[in-house]
Amino acid sequence: MTRTAEVRRKILNQRGRRGHRGDQNHSTLALVLAGLCAIVQTGCSQATAEHRALTPVRTAEIQTISTTGETRYSANIVPHAQVELSFKSGGYVESIHQVRGVDGRMRNLDTGDWVTKGTVLAVVRQKDYADQRDQAKAQLARAQADYEHAKLNFERTSKLYDSQSATKPDYDSTKLQYDTAIAGVNNAQAVLNEAQTALADSTLRTPFDGWITKRSVEVGALVGPSISAFTIVDTRSVRVVFGVPDNAIGRIKLGQKQKITTDVFPEAFDGRVTSISPAADPKSRVYSVEITVSNPENQLKAGMIASLSLGGEMLNRTRLGVPLSAVIRDPQKPDAFAVLVAEGDGARATVRARNVELGDSYGNMIEVLGGVKAGERIVISGSTLVKPGEQVRVVQ
Repeated sequence: MTRTAEVRRKILNQRGRRGHRGDQNHSTLALVLAGLCAIVQTGCSQATAEHRALTPVRTAEIQTISTTGETRYSANIVPHAQVELSFKSGGYVESIHQVRGVDGRMRNLDTGDWVTKGTVLAVVRQKDYADQRDQAKAQLARAQADYEHAKLNFERTSKLYDSQSATKPDYDSTKLQYDTAIAGVNNAQAVLNEAQTALADSTLRTPFDGWITKRSVEVGALVGPSISAFTIVDTRSVRVVFGVPDNAIGRIKLGQKQKITTDVFPEAFDGRVTSISPAADPKSRVYSVEITVSNPENQLKAGMIASLSLGGEMLNRTRLGVPLSAVIRDPQKPDAFAVLVAEGDGARATVRARNVELGDSYGNMIEVLGGVKAGERIVISGSTLVKPGEQVRVVQ
């Protein structure tokens, strides 16, 4: 082989090795790019999952009920009656009822003041309504005068017609005038009544004895039918409202006597059951019960918390219990009950429906006879917003 041929062969061999290495470099680069794409896609999917809004719920551990005292219920005290008072006749507030303050000076009626039935709370400017009333009175007087004149003509024409001294057209004409005058009087009287009512409605009066809990107007303010001026409550008797589950509703009867207690007063108050809801609340699954308590000295205030016990039932052994708000209908068995167990630690958890057998209720707790264990976390708030198998965010 000549020297020139040998050199050419070496050059071709070098080019082949370079091409092979290039192919290897291209393959390596492709693998690196594929790996980077996979990492980016995984990161994107993780970021999407992390940024997906999780439904917030509250949880609590299942605990044992070991108390040996009476089963007690919490109740809210509400007034016997509460009314929003508004003007029917609009206008500018001209005056507000005056009372003597603790400093001895006169002031406008305000929150916390006691008023008796019929008290004038406020008055809007009455001049316009008084003018309308006077105008209606003048129209009524004119209509009555027209009526008297038409009546005389009709009576005279009727006599002439009976004696055949007047024609039938004359009789019909006076009869029409007489009927028109009667209608005019009736219309004028209706207008006067409406004007008098509007004038009376410019004065706002209390419908019953009670306490003013809110005043929303000032002298000079423009008011109308849609504006609430005062709120008045009657607390001479109050209603004590609380919820009872279905397995305890049988211990309550209309008219039965019931004692209630508060943290404010050491003594108990006597009342009677005056209302039992015929249907349970769809969310809390409890029946609303009302007890009416006489409150002549206004000791019990609206918004106070009271407590009571039904039958004084005693617990004779340790039992597992869950809040009533944690119990839901079993998704697989509509006639059974379940709770949502939160699986996982920390702020993220997965909820699973767990069928439970319920026992007796004790206040706001209900006994669980099986299906769960002490220490397991269950959803007590937000259970209606999530589905079994869904991830949730646990909040405190």
